[in-house]
Amino acid sequence: MEPLKLYQILVGCKPAGRNTEQHDVFFAVGASLKELIPQILEFWPEANGKIHLDAWREVTSVEGFNISIVEKTPVHAQPSKALFFLNLGGYKKDEFDELHYRMLLVGADKAEVIKKAKESAFFLHTGFEGAPSHIDDKYGVDVDDIFEIEEVLSPGLKERYQILITAGETTVQDEIHLGYFPLKNL
Repeated sequence: MEPLKLYQILVGCKPAGRNTEQHDVFFAVGASLKELIPQILEFWPEANGKIHLDAWREVTSVEGFNISIVEKTPVHAQPSKALFFLNLGGYKKDEFDELHYRMLLVGADKAEVIKKAKESAFFLHTGFEGAPSHIDDKYGVDVDDIFEIEEVLSPGLKERYQILITAGETTVQDEIHLGYFPLKNL
């Protein structure tokens, strides 16, 4: 049996009544990307099966930490660090769009990872006078979304598995696969 992996997936579709393609980020656990197809379809039912991937990665390394999936047992006590997803929003002059920068960070809590996010190049260089990156009242930083990844896994996955974060010795970053990936080609 192949080991289980955490996947970060950027799903896309053009729901009925929309003028442009929409996107969302989805996290799932499985042995292969193809195995995740039922979970992907269940995640976005409004797509009526007309869904594709625009990016995906096996999450194995974040900020020098090793990321793995383990069965939830008493042996794996409540971790001192968690894996967080942040979606930063900002603007660039003369671009008709809200730009986003999605990042994974490891930290003890949201305050710690927000502090790290404030040091990112995106945060420091996006926005301009009259249209600064919007401030989210809840977090006081240009964060559209922030959550602990274990919180958004499906209920069945949350019951059975947990994310194990251990000190890593590698600086190898996860490979990010970009492109148009129809589900039938996975």
